[in-house]
Amino acid sequence: MKRLEWCILSKSISQLRNLGPKTEYMLSEVDVCSEDDLRELGAVQAYQRLKFRFGRGVSILALYAMEACLRDCDWRDLSAEDKKELKARVAQAD
Repeated sequence: MKRLEWCILSKSISQLRNLGPKTEYMLSEVDVCSEDDLRELGAVQAYQRLKFRFGRGVSILALYAMEACLRDCDWRDLSAEDKKELKARVAQAD
């Protein structure tokens, strides 16, 4: 399947739960333009790209929102343990 056809089948970032237009713009700046891109990269790597590109303009809530998006739940529903694990994965990857 051609890349363009595949992109048409994939949801755009703005269609995903927890992610609004600002996050969509920022993710597009780091080459994450669709749900499939985000799933392939994962929330932790996408967050690291955002932090590298935008620095302090990106909070830990972006990580939680992307992870919750991939789980199809509200970011506030992530448990304290989930959040702790995500932070550890970010620290480990640095």
